[in-house]
Amino acid sequence: MSGAGVLAGLGTALPARLVTNEELSRHLDTDDEWIRSRTGIRQRYWSDGASTGDLAVEAGRRALKAAGTDTVDLVVLATTTPDHPCPATAPDVAARLGLNGVAAYDVAAVCSGFVYALASAAAHITAGLAGSALVIGSETYSTILDPQDRTTSVIFGDGAGAAVLRSGSVDEQGAFLGFDLGSDGALKDLIVIPGGGSRERAGAVRPEPAGTYFTMQGKPVFRHAVTRMASSADALLGRTGWSPASVDWFVGHQANARILHAVADQLGIDGKRAVIDLDRVGNTSAASIPLALSRAAGEGLLWPGARVLLSAFGGGVTWGSTALLWPDITAL
Repeated sequence: MSGAGVLAGLGTALPARLVTNEELSRHLDTDDEWIRSRTGIRQRYWSDGASTGDLAVEAGRRALKAAGTDTVDLVVLATTTPDHPCPATAPDVAARLGLNGVAAYDVAAVCSGFVYALASAAAHITAGLAGSALVIGSETYSTILDPQDRTTSVIFGDGAGAAVLRSGSVDEQGAFLGFDLGSDGALKDLIVIPGGGSRERAGAVRPEPAGTYFTMQGKPVFRHAVTRMASSADALLGRTGWSPASVDWFVGHQANARILHAVADQLGIDGKRAVIDLDRVGNTSAASIPLALSRAAGEGLLWPGARVLLSAFGGGVTWGSTALLWPDITAL
């Protein structure tokens, strides 16, 4: 019997400001039908003063409460929008949660961040470096979007989702049954904020204000997201011994409803078993999978023992998948 990181509780947080498609259509060349038909999104939440760290603290607090604990040995925060370029946001989040002295660090894998963070935390636990961990995906994408760019402004939302992992056995419900992770840096320009880093500052070219905004090449991102997520998820299924037909729920990164259904189709999973949460929150990057899991749990879609497959694709480019038998836990 080998050790594993086991899911013990979930928590989420969303900003107060609700932004509908109708609101965006007032200043962008778009409308509700255009957005819904291409993305499946009808609304999203944008921060009105709350930082990535603020949302992470709230989601983390709820996850700890759901798990029935007030302490963990490790905090891993996945984000593309840290509170500061330096230092990492995770130590401050840990301190604000009363977790002073624990190991804490950020993971930057964009929309794959939560899966990467889960893998990192689970590895700490199985290696005996931690007995428990708080894994958080938190984003405030509204702070890096060009408000005049309809290709990105209509897609992304802000939010946070957190999970508590504890040490346990690989054969119990909630144990993560392995991970498949990958990257291809040759495609880094598909999803990028060009400015603000050392490459720009080390050059002789004067920085352009537009370089501070998030950019994405939609069509190739769509193609690579489907291909990479399907390939990664298929590899993970092979390791677990699960057939596609045996998967009860596929919870993919909530980038686009068409991507999720295309991945499910390539895997041979009924599209009706793909959890959709982006309709209400948009693409929340590293926060999307825990937010989707919490919604599914809250709506009673997940039952103890259900086979759940997770997969994500993000900038870098990066991708990753994992799977678990759903445990009897609380999501707050």
